[in-house]
Amino acid sequence: MNSVYIDLAIGLVIAFLLFSLLVSGVNEGIVRLLGIRGKFLWAYLRDTLDGPDGKKSWIPGTLAEVFARLPFSKDARPVFSPLPAPVQSTATTWSGRLYERLREIDHRKDGRTSIASIPPPRFSVAIMEIVAGEGGVTAFLEKLKADGSPLYGPLKGVWDAAHGDLDAFRKGVEDWFDGEMRRLTMLYRRYVKWVIAALGLAVTLLFSLDSLEYGRAILTDNAVRAQVAVLADGGTASLESLRDKCPEHPADPYACVTEVLSSPAFVKIVGNAPVSVTIPDSGSPRWRWNGGEWLHRLVTPGHWPGFLVTFVAVLFGGPFWWDIFRRLTGIRSRAGETAK
Repeated sequence: MNSVYIDLAIGLVIAFLLFSLLVSGVNEGIVRLLGIRGKFLWAYLRDTLDGPDGKKSWIPGTLAEVFARLPFSKDARPVFSPLPAPVQSTATTWSGRLYERLREIDHRKDGRTSIASIPPPRFSVAIMEIVAGEGGVTAFLEKLKADGSPLYGPLKGVWDAAHGDLDAFRKGVEDWFDGEMRRLTMLYRRYVKWVIAALGLAVTLLFSLDSLEYGRAILTDNAVRAQVAVLADGGTASLESLRDKCPEHPADPYACVTEVLSSPAFVKIVGNAPVSVTIPDSGSPRWRWNGGEWLHRLVTPGHWPGFLVTFVAVLFGGPFWWDIFRRLTGIRSRAGETAK
């Protein structure tokens, strides 16, 4: 009896793991395709160095801006340039001047910079290069203040704490930027959670994944397979009792057994998507449109609790379900024994 429930748990965990990975993969693909990380970084840099764009911050502040403005609206990333950093800056903004000092780590992506992460030591060096071009820290800070740059306040505090020591100032800028990147990472992850939630809901509804139905299917599979195993030695006559379980093959009990043993519950559940594919033993794959059945499942209240369970499970993420899977199957302990 315990093995039945272990099979049920493992089956559910594998399903949640696979669909969590699918959601994460789709999210990562979208992030890379649209350059979201780079846009988010440079939105922050624009806000910090140049100030907001008019009355609006470059960084999205609402869910609508996360899903629409950041990916598709005005791009905060600088235009890519293959040239090395100039001796005399030609940029008209402080973010542009920063980009000039970072060109050597850049490559083209859709005509914009591909820089999506700046190591704090590299940022502090870039600031020191700009400081040198301005004739010193004091002149640099005065220029920031005159331009109304939000960067003036933090760097003024760092310079005061350094007591005129340039090396201490550089280290202070590095530490300050490191803290800012940690804060920005937390903000980015908070926004990503909403994107993951939207993708999780989309995947759940696209495959109409009713976890409760899937659990029942696993238990039914186990029961039928156990019955098949008991009756297998009795010949064709003993398989007659399985006819009602295989309406697709009422006249051929052996085909019924083959169908039962070759169609696990997971395959049946995935087949509830609007489009399904069947791969026969010979010939080309056959595609089938299930739009009507799929829509009927979505509007049937009996499936909604199962959809909700699937949606919540997917939000836990792939690493969580992989850890549960390893605990259930003992992969970790066996790996440890092998290492010994």
